[in-house]
Amino acid sequence: MRSIRASRRKGVSRDNFRADPGTDNLHPNAVEVNGKRVKLPVIGWVKMREALRFVGNIKSAIVSRVADRWFVSLTVEVDHTPPVRETQVAGGVDLGVKALATLSDGSTIKGPKALRKNLKTLRRRSRALSRKVKGSANRRKAARKLARLHARIVNVRKDALHKATTGIVGRFDVIGIEDLNVRGMMANGKLARAVADVGMFEFSRQLTYKAEMVGVRIVVATPWYPSSKTCSNCSHIHSDLTLADREWTCDGCGAIHDRDHNAAINLMNMAASSAVTQPVERQGAGRGRKAKAKPAAVKQEPTHGIFAHV
Repeated sequence: MRSIRASRRKGVSRDNFRADPGTDNLHPNAVEVNGKRVKLPVIGWVKMREALRFVGNIKSAIVSRVADRWFVSLTVEVDHTPPVRETQVAGGVDLGVKALATLSDGSTIKGPKALRKNLKTLRRRSRALSRKVKGSANRRKAARKLARLHARIVNVRKDALHKATTGIVGRFDVIGIEDLNVRGMMANGKLARAVADVGMFEFSRQLTYKAEMVGVRIVVATPWYPSSKTCSNCSHIHSDLTLADREWTCDGCGAIHDRDHNAAINLMNMAASSAVTQPVERQGAGRGRKAKAKPAAVKQEPTHGIFAHV
C-alpha cells in the first residue's frame, strides 16, 4: 500500500492528504467505496453524506478540511464517449461585472455577488478574530466562524457558476467566448474586488471542460478581438468606445447597441463562421502572434475513458 502523503502539519487552515490505491497484489483496493462509505488507508471506513455518482476504477482519494468540514474528492476512471451534436446552434457569451454573463439571444445571467453581500460581516468577523488572544479557545472559535463565512462565499459563487455553465452548454452547440486577461483586470484597484467576485477564470474553466464532455465546440477569441467595439450590424469598429459607454450608436449604420449584448452577438457570429476542426480554437486578430489551441481543463484519454472528480 502506498503511503499517505500529508500536507504541512495538522492544524493549518487547510488540512489535507492524498491516498492512492496500492499497485501491489496485497493492497489493490486500499481505497474503496461502498454506498455512503469510503475506505481509506490506515483510517478505515468513513461515512459520507452522499453516495458516489460514478461507477468505475477509483484512482485516488484526496481528503481535505474546509473550515470545520471534511471532504473527500474521489478520482474515478469511467468510460465516456462525447455525443455528436447535430443542430450546431451557435451562441456567444460575454462576461461582465454588472451581469455574470450576457448571451447572444438577449438573456442575461446575474451573478450572486457573494463577496459583496457578505463583505460587512466578513470585516466584522475578521476584526473579532484579530482582537482575540493568540492560542485561546475564543480565538479558535472566532477563526472557525470566519472560515465558515469564507467557505460559504466560495460555495455560493461556485454554485452560481456551475448552474450557469451547465445551462449554456445545454443550450448551444457552438459557443464563442473571449480570452479575458483576468490577471490584468485584477491589477486595476478599482475593479479587482468586483472581478474576483465574479469568478471569470473559473467560469471559462468550467465551460471548457463541460463542453468537451457533452460534445460542444468552444471558439475562443483572442484578447485583442474588438467584440464590444465592433457593430454587429455593419461591422464598423467604434474605436473611441470606453468602458463607461454601456450603450452606443454606430457611426456607420446608426444602430443603437447595448455594449454587452453587442459583444455577445459578435462572439456568436465569430463562432458560427469559424471553420474549426479542434474542440477549442482561438479566433480574431492577434497582433501577429500565432494562436494556439487552448488546453482542456482536465487531461483525458477520449478513446479509453475520462477521470471524474467527485
